[in-house]
Amino acid sequence: VQLQASGGGLVQAGGSLRLSCAASLPTHKNYGMGWFRQAPGKEREFVAGISWSGGSTYYADSVKGRFTISRDNAKRTVYLQMNSLKPEDTAVYYCAAQEYNGSYHPDRARVYDYWGQGTLVTVSS
Repeated sequence: VQLQASGGGLVQAGGSLRLSCAASLPTHKNYGMGWFRQAPGKEREFVAGISWSGGSTYYADSVKGRFTISRDNAKRTVYLQMNSLKPEDTAVYYCAAQEYNGSYHPDRARVYDYWGQGTLVTVSS
């Protein structure tokens, strides 16, 4: 099992980045996917989540209208399109997978089963 996040970097405020998470997960199970972030000196926080089918998406209030989560199950990849970036979006971004057992809890970090290594996003003012 492996989750490989990529796409982070340095961008000016107002710019955009697209993060990708390539997921090598057991194919006989379904997984909800989430993005979390952790800024220096702060706790990890939920950013966005998507159901295993892609039919439902969830966002933290701080990113609604600016970020979009999507997935391509054929490519086993989850994306986070980040627009109108702000300096407060600076953080290490992690993707995570939650095995679907009848319900999906997108913002509950503790119920995710697998985590990627993180990719750093730095937004300059």
